Amino acid sequence: MGKIIRVAGPVVVAEGMKGSEMYEVVRVGEEGLIGEIIGLLGDRATIQVYEETSGIKPGEKVERTGAPLSVMLGPGIIGQIYDGIQRPLPAIKAQMGDFVKRGANVPPLDLNKKWHFVPVVKVGDKVESGDILATVKETPLVEHRILVPPGIKGEVEMIVEEGDYTVQDIIAKVDGKDVLMHQKWPVRSQRPFRQKLDPTELLVTGQRVLDTFFPIAKGGAAAIPGGFGTGKTVTQHQLAKWSDADIIVYVGCGERGNEMTEVLEDFPKLKDPRTGEPLMNRTVLIANTSNMPVAAREASIYTGITIAEYFRDMGYHVALMADSTSRWAEALREISGRLEEMPGEEGYPAYLASRLAEFYERAGYVEILGKKNRKASVTVVGAVSPPGGDFSEPVTQNTLRIVKVFWALDAELAHKRHFPSINWLRSYSLYLNSVRHWWETNVAKDWYDLRREAMGILQREAELQEIVQLVGPDALPAKEQALLETARSLREDFLQQNAFHDVDTYCPADKQYNMLRLILKFHHLITDAVEKGVSIEKIRKLKIKEELAYMGRIPNETYKEEFSRIERDMETEIESLIKEVS
Repeated sequence: MGKIIRVAGPVVVAEGMKGSEMYEVVRVGEEGLIGEIIGLLGDRATIQVYEETSGIKPGEKVERTGAPLSVMLGPGIIGQIYDGIQRPLPAIKAQMGDFVKRGANVPPLDLNKKWHFVPVVKVGDKVESGDILATVKETPLVEHRILVPPGIKGEVEMIVEEGDYTVQDIIAKVDGKDVLMHQKWPVRSQRPFRQKLDPTELLVTGQRVLDTFFPIAKGGAAAIPGGFGTGKTVTQHQLAKWSDADIIVYVGCGERGNEMTEVLEDFPKLKDPRTGEPLMNRTVLIANTSNMPVAAREASIYTGITIAEYFRDMGYHVALMADSTSRWAEALREISGRLEEMPGEEGYPAYLASRLAEFYERAGYVEILGKKNRKASVTVVGAVSPPGGDFSEPVTQNTLRIVKVFWALDAELAHKRHFPSINWLRSYSLYLNSVRHWWETNVAKDWYDLRREAMGILQREAELQEIVQLVGPDALPAKEQALLETARSLREDFLQQNAFHDVDTYCPADKQYNMLRLILKFHHLITDAVEKGVSIEKIRKLKIKEELAYMGRIPNETYKEEFSRIERDMETEIESLIKEVS
């Protein structure tokens, strides 16, 4: 047992800590606050404390636990709301009321709740790490698979019969080792897998600008940088609500409490588009808002990714939303300052880039342990909040070196009420060729060509805008004016999407393709028409343009018939204009 000799905000220095290990969890002070050793020198330990340290004084005790900061993994995680170090907030509220007292020590999982256990192996079977021993129906959407823990393999010597058990019960014995219904895993260590594979399957988000223009593959890593009010949080909410991942882990890391409240209020009411069940039945929330202890903010990211890897090991596709990594980096900066480390660019610690890489590298499409050819993924989407929307600041720049998808939010688009305010000229995706096969197999062979043509039109529009500002649109050739009409339709009818509209909030991949196909068909028809002498004013007055504008709001179940009618009407209207001039 050591004793405190210095307190500096969340950083505490204790002496008499000989034999301690790096990243070991300790109990600090008379109230037993949770802390983690982040530095050792002789018998002195530097500890970051995950709770408010006001009132703690030199001379108070520090007790070692002998274990690193770990999470408890087992049935009961789904639908739960944790803080940054996996303390269940609803259980703490039930025990202490609305205000969390310091030193709260509530188990992450309900130790008394019984789960219905169904074994899938029998005594004498040979198993290895990652094999499924049994299943537990955790929610109507999630079958929790009880796995052989990493590092254990051999013969099943005992397995309990089907029945109801708690997470603390021994449910099997493999090669002389007891297996419980839960595991513990240190959050700073990546969970093992057989091998990492190239991501090739599209993560369908239902957001047109993302899926069609800047797609992310399952197992990929993406960043959403943007200044205040550009829509980072709403975009992440949309991804959490509608992406076709099996499990969602949402980490509210240092953002405002009311944004997390919105998630907590919305998700239980929202229905999963695939099953009709509440979205909370496949979601884990980690709430470590800006008014909560700064050191726990640093840990919350690791807690979230470890829970995501655990469900990946069961064979699920998991999506992790981190909102926002800038607040996490600010926590690193504050702790680094308290440790009196040499500051790097803008005061961030010199190891900022390696910590960011360490986090994003835990994303991936992998072959998991256990029976061969089982594939699963963790997809990571991190919001970045650069001060003043300055993308040249260190967190954004270091993130861009790591991730393969960059969704650049634009304050100018947000001011024009164009949402999602993703700038199509600054954003990019390096997964285009990876997901091309998915689009061609599941939707249409010509998806890539249509996307390339649409991007070409938008880029050409940006070039023409400079001329338009000098001489006005009427000075352009008719063909270029027709292109500007198509670009306007692409921007306003396709790229814009209303997150709060019952239908437009989610757009399936095949509907996205057909919307793009119709807009580009409109482009070909009007280009042909102006070349045959039809005036651009008549093109602008076409009734079909209004129909194109409302395509996103046509119900997803009946859109095919409506789109066929729109296509026929488009051909008829433009043909009649050509006949008038011929």
